[in-house]
Amino acid sequence: MADDKSNRGPQDRSRISLSEDYEVRYWTEKFGVSKAELEAAVKKAGPSADAVEKELKKR
Repeated sequence: MADDKSNRGPQDRSRISLSEDYEVRYWTEKFGVSKAELEAAVKKAGPSADAVEKELKKR
């Protein structure tokens, strides 16, 4: 998800923005991880939701 709340197309759902609290809540619940784990995965894999999911599955 990007910061533009009016544009929620496919690209918007495929990216993780750690600057938005609602996105952090959504992605931590979706992946079943803590905020710190999500932040570490995004730092390592980048903002792509698919890349973050793959990174989290390695653990």
